Amino acid sequence: MIGAGIFVALGPAADVAGSGLLLALAVAAVIAFANATSTARLAALYPASGGTYVYGRERLGPFWGYLAGWAFIVGKTASCAAMALTVGLYVWPQHANAVAVAAVVVLTTVNYLGVQKAAWVTRGIVAVVLGVLCAVAVASFSGPASAQWTPLGDATVTGVLQGAGLLFFAFAGYARVATLGEEVRDPARTIPRAVVISLGVTLLLYVLVAGAALRQLGPEGLAASPDPLVDVVRLAGAPSLAPLVQVGAGVAALGALLALILGVSRTTLAMARDSYLPRSLAVVHPRFQVPHRAEVVVGVIVALVAGTSDVRAAIGFSSFGVLVYYAIANASALTLTAAERRPPRAVPLVGLVGCLVVAALLPGASVLAGAGVLAVGAVAFALTRGPRRRSGAG
Repeated sequence: MIGAGIFVALGPAADVAGSGLLLALAVAAVIAFANATSTARLAALYPASGGTYVYGRERLGPFWGYLAGWAFIVGKTASCAAMALTVGLYVWPQHANAVAVAAVVVLTTVNYLGVQKAAWVTRGIVAVVLGVLCAVAVASFSGPASAQWTPLGDATVTGVLQGAGLLFFAFAGYARVATLGEEVRDPARTIPRAVVISLGVTLLLYVLVAGAALRQLGPEGLAASPDPLVDVVRLAGAPSLAPLVQVGAGVAALGALLALILGVSRTTLAMARDSYLPRSLAVVHPRFQVPHRAEVVVGVIVALVAGTSDVRAAIGFSSFGVLVYYAIANASALTLTAAERRPPRAVPLVGLVGCLVVAALLPGASVLAGAGVLAVGAVAFALTRGPRRRSGAG
């Protein structure tokens, strides 16, 4: 979560939410909390690679599990491309595509060598990004305010909800540990704690950063700025921090890309085991204990997409896919019994309705593209199920 999302999602969200940006952040946080709670309970029961693909399959049936996995893979592949391009745009904007491809190659290699190495790299990246974002907040709140704006002055319900959907891009990731269920020690205890703690820390940080950005830029300036956090420190009278923020954005994108490739490959592994994707992708490396073929295939696809993707456009498409994914997670949690430690029914219900509403209110192009891709996935499911039934009948 604490990655490139906060560097790129504030601008598009401010463009639609206006002075209701903080309210949109609160709505996104409520939905994320419901999703996190539902996912944590499910992950404790089903500590297997695949996340909601597994939960949907076990609680709702094969189609819903498949649809969750399909939405996750497609949506997060778009996120991977966006994060790779973010690295390129901040590190070497004249050759952003080449840098993006190089970043994908390097981080795919890191993941290929095993989760433990990836985890150590991730810890270092998070430490750097935390320091940068804290520096932005301190600079903004310790310096004079440059913008005058009225909270909720021009906010609309539709704008706030659409902004929440775009900001969800920055939150998504709190349940990534659930997709690594087979590689976590004591999953029944570790997974729920990790999800809740990571969400709480991230929400606090995002409120500080969003407030800092609004204090210096206001909603209009935030929406118009391609690199708002760099502008924040400059307007706050700390221009020497600008290079640090640029480096932090690049490092944050690397951290997000590292985790994204990891999560997509594990969901690919789970779906390949059930023959919804080629079975060869389910092979686990005998030494590194990772699905190395899935890692390589995901890396190649992301590298190809990164050469033609637009960062802002990818946010809406990715958010749509991920919101559908978590809607299925909440629907799965609604089926839990008291003996299975189900959360209060209001929690997954809020998560389910919230995901569906903000997904439907995303930019029209994102909704149409996302719905089209989901339809393609549904057709593919029908085609793969047909041969199985005929084989079973014979």
